Amino acid sequence: MVKFTILARAADSQASRSSLARAGVIHTPHGDIETPAFIPVATKATIKSLTPELVRDAVDAEAILANTYHLYLQPGVEIMKKAGGLGKFMNWSGPTFTDSGGFQAFSLGSAKGRASKIAKNKNDDKPEADAGEDTLRTRLARALGIFQQKNIRVSESVSADGYRGDSFVPMARVDDDGVTFRSIIDGSEHRFTPERSIEIQHDIGADIIFAFDECLSPHESYERQKTAVERTRVWAERCLKEHKELGLLHTPALFGIVQGGRHEDLRKKSARDIGSMALADGTAFDGFGIGGSFDKDDIGTAVKWVCEELPEDKPRHLLGIGEPLDLILGIENGIDTFDCVAPTRIARNGCAYVHPSAGEPDETGGRKDRINLMNARFINDLSPLDPGCDCYACKNYSRAYIAHLCRAKEMLSATLLSVHNLYYLVNLAKRFRQAIIEEEFEEEKKRYLAAY
Repeated sequence: MVKFTILARAADSQASRSSLARAGVIHTPHGDIETPAFIPVATKATIKSLTPELVRDAVDAEAILANTYHLYLQPGVEIMKKAGGLGKFMNWSGPTFTDSGGFQAFSLGSAKGRASKIAKNKNDDKPEADAGEDTLRTRLARALGIFQQKNIRVSESVSADGYRGDSFVPMARVDDDGVTFRSIIDGSEHRFTPERSIEIQHDIGADIIFAFDECLSPHESYERQKTAVERTRVWAERCLKEHKELGLLHTPALFGIVQGGRHEDLRKKSARDIGSMALADGTAFDGFGIGGSFDKDDIGTAVKWVCEELPEDKPRHLLGIGEPLDLILGIENGIDTFDCVAPTRIARNGCAYVHPSAGEPDETGGRKDRINLMNARFINDLSPLDPGCDCYACKNYSRAYIAHLCRAKEMLSATLLSVHNLYYLVNLAKRFRQAIIEEEFEEEKKRYLAAY
């Protein structure tokens, strides 16, 4: 089990009275997580291009989050049980999280590009690309192709982008009991229910696990979001019951999930439902995850709606969102932990997070918090990625060298950029944690945002 201790609140400072930011500690069987904290994502029991030692020592991360959907498919939960759990399997001695696997399964049932967690803005129908969705669909299409080549009958013949002719083909089917989906490994059919997701997560053996929920695109209608909120509520109770029945001596902490899209009434209702949920014997959620989809321009507002309704004495995790500005807005509005694949994904594409004072606007005038090493201006730039960063990459290598690695397609480029990007986010959270403790949160936020 885990315990959560709140050490300081930003509201204790006169300048930050309206802030919900707080600094605390999540105590787990494998160590403490000082919050606010960014949690790197080890999707398949590995953070791409990094060893666990680098994640611990060079990134300075305290915990990692793995993905139930992917681990269930490969290598399977039996080998992790035999190894003694996720941490021992991947040689990570610190705290571990697993998500429920629901988002990945549900994204296979959404049209290409429509299952993103963040829409760019209220008037834009084209969401920001979310990590892994198109990759999942492409890999699944290839797996179905393997089935077809072996003359094994499958129900759909689809292209690599998930279409049959002009029609989109859902690769997952959702009903009131769960979701049926195909494996991205071999195209075989599988099914997740709330009970099955909890059982798999218990077998994986993380310290903190999440309830199974229905996650929709930000572009779904109000009525669909309303249905998902109710389905998520029903599934949350089923998850609690299964979690209790599976309880062992070292039972993981179970976090409930809040849904509701970008709708204030639905978000608040979901938060009240999940926040107050308890079984007859008092069994309740140990913390909460805020899931689903947001508008990029008002992510802080939607998060605040939820955090104002959730119990004050339990930790809150923002699922799958955690770029620099998202982190600051989330902390300000009551989030304790974050996870996101973006820092390692953009690293593999040659991009680095930088303090906005060290960045340059792109052609649209935005994104001052990152640079793209593939741009020609970095070929002869012998300065570090971010002059104010103390990470291993910044202390030892120049922009020019890493730009060379990117252009030469050397694997070391992904390693150095991943170390830097993760370190940047982990220590950005630590920086704001210290500001909360020192009653300087508002001043620190203004200094950072002024650099944009």
